[in-house]
Amino acid sequence: MSELIKWFEKRRETKALTTIQRHLALTTSIIEDLEKAVAAAVNNDMEEMHTCIERIASNEREADTLRRKVMDEVSRGELPPTAREDIMHLVKRVDMVADWGRESTRVLSVLPMEDVPKSIKGEIMEMAKGVKECAILLQKCINKILTKPEEALQAADAVEREEEKVDDLHEKARILLGKENLPKAGVAVLIGQLFEALEMIADSCEDACDQVRVIMVRR
Repeated sequence: MSELIKWFEKRRETKALTTIQRHLALTTSIIEDLEKAVAAAVNNDMEEMHTCIERIASNEREADTLRRKVMDEVSRGELPPTAREDIMHLVKRVDMVADWGRESTRVLSVLPMEDVPKSIKGEIMEMAKGVKECAILLQKCINKILTKPEEALQAADAVEREEEKVDDLHEKARILLGKENLPKAGVAVLIGQLFEALEMIADSCEDACDQVRVIMVRR
C-alpha cells in the first residue's frame, strides 16, 4: 500500500486532511453557484446573477488560501517526498476547477444575454449543469480515497464519463453557434469563450481524477 494511502487511512495529519476536504467542498460550492448564476442570467435576473458571482469570487479567493495552507501543512508533515508531491498535485488540480469556475463568471458578467439566441442559452444551461455534475462527482471521488480507497477508481471513471458528456455538449454548442446569424461579432466571441471556460471546468475535474489514479496505482 502506498505511503499516501496509509497516511489517509491513519488520519495522522488531521489538520491537513480537514483543510483538503474544506478546499474540495468550497470548490464544489463554486461550481454549484456557477450553475445558479447561469440560470439567473438566462432568466434575466441580474441581481441574483451578481449575488452568485460575488459569492463565487469570494469563495475562489478562500479556496486559494486553503490551497496554500495545504501546501504548507503537507510540506511540514510526515509524508515522504513522492506522497507529498502526489497530494500537492491533486490539490492544485482541484484548485484549477475553482479557477475556471471564476473565469466563467468573468465572461458571464459581460455577456449581454439579451443578444444571445434562445437555443444558445439552452446549451449554456446544459453545459453548466454538466460541469456541476462533474464537480460533485469529483468531490465523491476524492472522498473515496479518504474513506474507501478501493472504490476511488470507480468514482474516477464516473467523472470521466460525465466529462465526455460535457465534451459532447460543447461540440453541439459550437455547431449551433456556427449556424446562428448573430448581428454582433463580440457576442459570438464571448459565447465561445464561455463555452470554452465551462469545458475547462470539466477537463480540470478529469485531470484531478487522473491524479487520483496515479495515487491509487502507487498502491
